[in-house]
Amino acid sequence: MAFAAEKLQSDDALLDAYSASVADAVDRIGPAVCRIERIGAGGHGSGFVIAQDGLVVTNFHVVGDARAVRVTMPDGAAREGHVLGRDPDTDIALVRADGSFADVAPLGDSKRLRRGQIAIAIGNPLGFEWTVTAGVVSALGRSMRASTGRLIDDVIQTDAALNPGNSGGPLVSSAGEVIGVNTAMIHGAQGIAFAVASNTANFVISEIIRFGRVRRAFIGVSADTTNLPRRAALLSQVTTNTAVRLRSVEKNGPAAKAGLKEGDIIAAIDGRPVTGVDDLVRMLDAERIGRETLCTVVRRSGVSQVAVTPVARS
Repeated sequence: MAFAAEKLQSDDALLDAYSASVADAVDRIGPAVCRIERIGAGGHGSGFVIAQDGLVVTNFHVVGDARAVRVTMPDGAAREGHVLGRDPDTDIALVRADGSFADVAPLGDSKRLRRGQIAIAIGNPLGFEWTVTAGVVSALGRSMRASTGRLIDDVIQTDAALNPGNSGGPLVSSAGEVIGVNTAMIHGAQGIAFAVASNTANFVISEIIRFGRVRRAFIGVSADTTNLPRRAALLSQVTTNTAVRLRSVEKNGPAAKAGLKEGDIIAAIDGRPVTGVDDLVRMLDAERIGRETLCTVVRRSGVSQVAVTPVARS
């Protein structure tokens, strides 16, 4: 009996610790989560404030082609917001809401994520305001197809329940940092949902702030983050444990013309390690358009240098 009582107390303590972690993260991020509605159009989604001057992150498919949206905070205050820029290829949009905001949701480093860690989704699903669901990070480095037909790389898979209206809201770690932007669920599947990784979102936000749009160099591949075997790391002269494996290579694209193939591992670009898909996305910026780029490629036959010339992404 004494053992059973001790075990029950231990289980209660673990549950309390889990509940406290989730509740603390929600207390920190929840006040920065908003409801977003297109002015003059139906439908709504979620978003979150990342700067006190009113920068709000959401999904492209939430704002669509709208120039103005209504941003409503948990305290009921409604502001008008103007869409600063949108990136259909990653389903990210950036809004500037009128006024100043005391509560912000900081973007964390998604590269530090591990499968199995707590993932908390906050949003406005099915008209139920500021709802919280929790689960775990199920997988990392997934790819999913955007509304443009292009693949979004570096996507987080989670079992935190998402429903229509959650789109654009934050996926939050137990440390109270935004690790992803909730973007989609699979209809008919049992609890499979996706979020664009925070590092990818950060890159898109920076580009929109600087240029009003995301400028990209295009080589025609989709990729996953993969472990880099020790021997391959030594041969390629990189000091990292991960790289990217090409899942597909677009026919007649720059990568295919250069000789890259499905299954190739890119360990470095111009001598700089590529530790994950977010590195690949960030390195293929506008500065590389039309410029020969040297990829360090690991294959079963060994390591080779492949010169690829990116083109502008239309």
